Amino acid sequence: MNIPFLGNRRPKAGVPGPEGIAELLAECELLRSQADRAGVLLDDSPASLEALDQLVPGWRDDEEASTWLGNDAGLYLGTVIVRTVPGAAWEIRADGQPVVRLTSGREFDVVDAGQEWAASGVPELSQLYAEVAEA
Repeated sequence: MNIPFLGNRRPKAGVPGPEGIAELLAECELLRSQADRAGVLLDDSPASLEALDQLVPGWRDDEEASTWLGNDAGLYLGTVIVRTVPGAAWEIRADGQPVVRLTSGREFDVVDAGQEWAASGVPELSQLYAEVAEA
């Protein structure tokens, strides 16, 4: 089918490299907004995970907000791991799920962990970080 007004389209740019993916996954807008309102600075450090664990979980009353916040919490946990644990890197699985892979080959589904944290507070983000950092 020839549709002349569409013209020749430029090919789409390729998938961003590891740094681009890491920057996209680090955005976590809802979590950063919630933390900012609570006076918690998210500076991509392990200490910021401890501060998040201390937040009053008012979002648990809103299932949709809890789901989005859990997703962001998992991405933020992954961001802290990737930026502070030597050799840790983001990987996107075939199903599209972002995971963190360590040099040992161990893979962590940080989004799932963030969902659990948002829903129940257990396990704590700082505890998960400590377990990954030890590995």
